[in-house]
Amino acid sequence: MCTTCGCGSDEVKIEGDEMHQHEHVHADGTHHSHGHVHVSEHTHEHGHAHDHGHSHAYVPANNHSHSHAPGVTPTRMVQIEQDILAKNNAYAKQNRERLTERGIFALNLVSSPGSGKTTLLCKTIEMLGGQGVSVIEGDQQTSQDAERIRATGAPAIQINTGKGCHLDAHMVGHAMAKLDLAEDSLLMVENVGNLVCPAAFDLGEAHKVVILSVTEGEDKPIKYPDMFRAAKLMLLNKCDLLPYVNFRVDEAITYARRVNPDIAVIQLSATTGQGMEEWLAWIARGAADVRATKLATVDALKRRIAELEARLQPAQ
Repeated sequence: MCTTCGCGSDEVKIEGDEMHQHEHVHADGTHHSHGHVHVSEHTHEHGHAHDHGHSHAYVPANNHSHSHAPGVTPTRMVQIEQDILAKNNAYAKQNRERLTERGIFALNLVSSPGSGKTTLLCKTIEMLGGQGVSVIEGDQQTSQDAERIRATGAPAIQINTGKGCHLDAHMVGHAMAKLDLAEDSLLMVENVGNLVCPAAFDLGEAHKVVILSVTEGEDKPIKYPDMFRAAKLMLLNKCDLLPYVNFRVDEAITYARRVNPDIAVIQLSATTGQGMEEWLAWIARGAADVRATKLATVDALKRRIAELEARLQPAQ
């Protein structure tokens, strides 16, 4: 997990952002926070002198941490990891509540680098007519993918994680606030290309969708079981290349269902359009469920208000 893998988010950049509070959790359990203002490209870069004679794990308020504390005991490291995930889950809960209240269907797209996530997103937006779709792009560097999305006419915001290997709920919450998310719309989050750390971090999405391309190994699901276990749907992408690669589709699906018996699978090609209608139908069903939940929540709230008003009225 990220608290031990060495990655960090001290260089996070969110387009249009100005300031974040960054929190440090030291190995002795002490905390301190500081804010810093972003200029020009809104960089989260800041330096720290590490000659102060003690080791500590660095934990920004966006809940992503890395350890450069070789003296921290395994027990203490587990405690720090639990603290990070608990804070992230709190932010994710806030994101999910905001999305549900507005009937927004949010998907977290995860995969290895090069699986075709951005091409798939562009094709999806094109087939949906560009209406009611917003995108949050996650990459370590550059805004190239966000620019590709914006070229389709859909709004997109880029998050650069620097040395960080995944998005977290705090980053996504800030990005959501900067996008003009329409009621009853679709939000697609393209996570950083990585099949490890994104599995552990809830962003507030309705579902994780894992993308496996036929140019990868069919044994990815059993090599990275946490990600495939966390996903609701596996998109088997680049199926137009099957005649040219040694990829066993049935074996890949068997491996995926070995770690997650309930995972749905759609075989598609974002290049040729094969399977895209099935993917859009899956999105439509999920979006309808979210809208139904929103309406049920509103109806329940109206009934509760009516009950309270009835109690407050004087007896006749």
